[in-house]
Amino acid sequence: MGVPSAVGTAPRVPPGPAGPPAAYGGLAGPRPALSEQGTGWIAAHGGAGTTTLTRMLGGTDLGCRWPDAALGEPATVMLVARTNAEGMGAAGRALNALREGRHPAGMRLAGLVLVADAPGRLPVPLARRIRVLRSIAPVHRVPWMPTWRLGIPPRQVPKELSGLAGVVGAGRDRFGGTR
Repeated sequence: MGVPSAVGTAPRVPPGPAGPPAAYGGLAGPRPALSEQGTGWIAAHGGAGTTTLTRMLGGTDLGCRWPDAALGEPATVMLVARTNAEGMGAAGRALNALREGRHPAGMRLAGLVLVADAPGRLPVPLARRIRVLRSIAPVHRVPWMPTWRLGIPPRQVPKELSGLAGVVGAGRDRFGGTR
């Protein structure tokens, strides 16, 4: 499978079932469809934060690939990238792949999640890049959370993460186990 990463390729749709068409005694029936349940998290690049977001908000961690209907994966997805130049470049390439239709039929992008790569304000060129990405897809920002580096949920959930939970349908109870 391809990966929406710095190498410039985007995830590819897995090939359909092989064999002759049903009219010739081959495979019959429709291809499986993506699930209407849940949200999938797609990493635009390695280390984007999909595993952490899945742990915090639920859903399906798809890694660096499109959802697979044969696995019953969700049609609704969030693309995730870090706020560094490499991460936003990878997000732009993945969004371009979506624009060109290089994704599974029925897949819907709910938004782009940009996870802070460091504390503090972004340099001006990166802030400009976010404005460009925002013109293409809804952008949700997740602030720097030092406790995530240690694998510890935040003591207090930032409003940005609570807002993202609302977008993906995760209830407040998802945060009940935080310290």
